[in-house]
Amino acid sequence: MVECTATSLDQLAVGPVAWANNAHPSLRWIMNHMIEEGARHNGHADLLREMVDGSMGM
Repeated sequence: MVECTATSLDQLAVGPVAWANNAHPSLRWIMNHMIEEGARHNGHADLLREMVDGSMGM
């Protein structure tokens, strides 16, 4: 796991991936983005579940 071997969350991404505008995002940005995307998808799944079973909330 990359985050375990990184010396800092400010370490920049390196590798064969071509980022937009030749950017090199930090590990902090990447991890934040993954948390945000996970939360968004969980919200979508919750909306679908509410439509199927009719219950709301937890």
